[in-house]
Order: sequence, then structure tokens, then C-alpha cells
Amino acid sequence: MNTSTYKSKETTSANTDKKAHLFYVEDDESLGFVTRDNLELQGYQITHCMDGKAALNVLKEQSFDLCILDVMLPEIDGFTLAKEIRKFDPEVPIIFLTAKSLKEDKIHGLRLGADDYITKPFSIEELILKIEIFLRRNKISSPVPATKFLIGQFEFDYQNLSLKADHQEKTLTQREADLLKFLIENKNSVLKRSEILEKLWGEDDYFLGRSLDVFISRLRKYLKSDESLKIENIHGVGFRFLV
Repeated sequence: MNTSTYKSKETTSANTDKKAHLFYVEDDESLGFVTRDNLELQGYQITHCMDGKAALNVLKEQSFDLCILDVMLPEIDGFTLAKEIRKFDPEVPIIFLTAKSLKEDKIHGLRLGADDYITKPFSIEELILKIEIFLRRNKISSPVPATKFLIGQFEFDYQNLSLKADHQEKTLTQREADLLKFLIENKNSVLKRSEILEKLWGEDDYFLGRSLDVFISRLRKYLKSDESLKIENIHGVGFRFLV
């Protein structure tokens, strides 16, 4: 890889309004450091992981403007990682980095939803130009609120009011979905009852508070098959969703 620092006027101007957040997964420590350093010099925000399992955990917590994935990764390979990304974000651009130039590998990756391939060794100029193309194509301006989430063994699709696990699907009411989304967005943090009621339903009164207890009980029932998830009652205060 050409490690020279690449200067791009278009990248600088493109990132004036919003600093694009790139997800970079590469297990080669030296290559990863150099690539990340060059991309950060272009004004990008970079989250870097060195194996597929760690990357999948990050994907459960964050959303990105573009993903750069090495194909040959420890724990979980880049192809499998791309499949997981596509479950929750069908639009984010994915660029594969690979030491293989086999036509079959490229076709396989493109079928999984990748947008492009770069074969190692590559130049930083080539990578940055491809990043610019995809970011312009997606017209990065403001973040789109997430509507799909991975929580433990569950897949939660807020827009479609769907909660799935082990090939079983539960359709939530709109208020159940609103509450679960709010808990996920504030996971592991203590939420006051009044904060939940005012945020979701516009006011804090006794009867809505009783309804909130009912919705909390329902969500606990729906999620009970995964012991890693817990909606904890904080006496006299509110709730905390432990993930």
C-alpha cells in the first residue's frame, strides 16, 4: 500500500457540514494503523476493529456512513459481517478489501450487498476516491434515525413493530415499540418515570404511569428468553434497561 498522505479538496469540502463516520475492520495492525491515520487526516471519523466478532458487537451499538471490510478476518469473516450489516442497514455503502482477486470471490461479495472491491495491496488514493464517490452518492448530510436494532438474541424492527428471535416473531403495539426503542437508545442508563412519560406520551400523570408499568411488564415477558437482557426497576426513580 502506498502510505503517502493523500490531499483531497473534495473530501475536505464534503465533510464541512458533517464529519462522515467510517467503520473500518482490518486485522493487520500495521496496515490498519496507516490506513486509519490517513483517513483521519482527510477529516473522517474512524471506528476501527481488528476481528469480525468485535466488529459485530460494535454494529449492534452504532450506525455508520460507510463500511470498509477486510474479507479474511479472525472470528467472523468479512462476508458474514456484510450479511449482518445488510440485515439492519440495506443502504450503507460497503467496500471490501481483499488479497484475493478471484472473480468468484468478487461475485460472492457483490451478491451479499457489497458496493465495491479493492484488491490488496492498494493505494490510499484509490480508497479515498472510492469513499468520496459513495458518500456523494448517498449525499451525506444529516444522520437518519435508526429503526432496526440488535438486542441480545432479538431483532427489533421499530418501523414494522416487529420483535424476532429464534424464527419467532412478535408484533408489538405502537406504544410498546415506542417504549422499547427509547429503552434501547438509553440502554444501561437510569431513566426517570417522568422522563419516559413526558418523552413518549407528552405528560406525566398517575394513569399514564400505571399504563407504563403494564407496558414494562409486557416487554419483560417478551424479552425473558434472553437472560442477558433485563429491565431493572430503580425504586422510587424509574427503570434501567441492562444489555
